[in-house]
Amino acid sequence: MATQTPAPAGPDLPDRRVTEREARSSPGLRMLAAGIVGLVAGVALAVVASHQSHGAAVALVVLCVLIFIASGLTLAGLTPVVPGQARVVQLFGRYHGTIRDSGLQWVNPFTRRIAVSTRIRNQESAQAKVNDADGNPIEIAAVVVWQVQDTASAIYSVDDYTQFVTVQTETAVRHIASSYPYTSRREGELSLRDNADEITQRLSAEIAARVAAAGVHVVESRLTRLSYAPEIAQAMLRQQQASAVVGARRTIVEGAVGMVQLALQRLQEEGVVELDEERKASMVSNLLVVLCSEQATQPVVNTGTLYQ
Repeated sequence: MATQTPAPAGPDLPDRRVTEREARSSPGLRMLAAGIVGLVAGVALAVVASHQSHGAAVALVVLCVLIFIASGLTLAGLTPVVPGQARVVQLFGRYHGTIRDSGLQWVNPFTRRIAVSTRIRNQESAQAKVNDADGNPIEIAAVVVWQVQDTASAIYSVDDYTQFVTVQTETAVRHIASSYPYTSRREGELSLRDNADEITQRLSAEIAARVAAAGVHVVESRLTRLSYAPEIAQAMLRQQQASAVVGARRTIVEGAVGMVQLALQRLQEEGVVELDEERKASMVSNLLVVLCSEQATQPVVNTGTLYQ
């Protein structure tokens, strides 16, 4: 039965975790037009004020200044959102929602708009040297495909979500590598080399659990490097070669024994020749030598009787 190693839970989430919600926004093109119209109107009032008497000019100048301020605030609230990007809206330190609709949007001009990429990313972990479950040093690396799913958690739950994913990925890779042997030595035991699909699934599940606090969704993860460390690579290669030779020999012997049994059975059933136990033993020995030998054997032709 395969060994089960449960993936550790991810980091504890804050008690008052901020989750994503939609921010209030308006179409930006109308506000852009309104701001431009306001600027043009302010310039026109300034020109008119220069040709008026003192009292009327002061009133027009004050109105012109107010129009310029309103137009500036209108234009300051314009927020371009490109596809594959979201904007986290923050007002005086408080989260006010996220804008995901692409295009020109308008929000409160006093807010801070933090750009967060929602594109799918590839990230490869650094090559790590870890001891596997048997204590053998191995070199391992993985690539993880991920994207930000909850922008609020990505900004407010962790300090730097990109660095957080990097560290948690390397931690998960090291944990998986140390939980399983490089090669299985017992029946039904999972190993890093022989059970790549199962190990990859468990690696993806562990990374997903670790980065959930940052609002990150793991699309896929794969091992990109898996090998023995250089100091034991040659010794392990000789061990694998010896195991392969033993397995091949076992298969050859099993096949040869079956062929000898079949030959003796056919000779006995068809009555081709009567052999005593000594001659059977000699025949079995000769056949095994011929079938199990790595080089071609030279037959010896008996021109005498059966017993000479």
